[in-house]
Amino acid sequence: MTKLVLLDRDGVVNVERPHYITDPGDVELVPGAGLAIRRLNAAGRRAVIVTNQSAVGRGLIDMVGLERIHDRLRALLAAEGAQLDGVIVCPDPPWAATVRRKPAPGMLLEAMAAHAAGPAETAMIGDDVKDLEAACAAGCRRILVKTGKGAGFAAHGLVPTLEPVAIVDDLAAAVALLLGSR
Repeated sequence: MTKLVLLDRDGVVNVERPHYITDPGDVELVPGAGLAIRRLNAAGRRAVIVTNQSAVGRGLIDMVGLERIHDRLRALLAAEGAQLDGVIVCPDPPWAATVRRKPAPGMLLEAMAAHAAGPAETAMIGDDVKDLEAACAAGCRRILVKTGKGAGFAAHGLVPTLEPVAIVDDLAAAVALLLGSR
């Protein structure tokens, strides 16, 4: 049984923007994301965001500003009766990536350790091949949503080394798959 669900942020929970999200006002939930996370909460599953946020490493925003963005995200989710069990952030820019920055598995391993979940009990839901690569390296179940950048990756096909990957329309469909109601 999946007890820990790791979620990429942009394109999965909130709407992907063509620029970096640097203002809380830019945060908008993907339709159905709040209900999907509420379903995870009700089913006793942990929901943790694991997100690369290179806007910090690039100097476009500081950690205080990023926390305000996450406060806004939590407020939008709370308005739909949903809550996150954590938000893990990697602020590294791509040119100075550590083992925490996806596609490396560092943040996923941190989340699993913090929530006492093994790879067989953990699923990663993302919209980017980097999310799938991190999940593969961590040994987690992999789900690609077609929101955000996901439709483009799904259309072009995935490399066989990432398989098996479930490809679904959105977070609501991913949660339905995980909870066995699809």
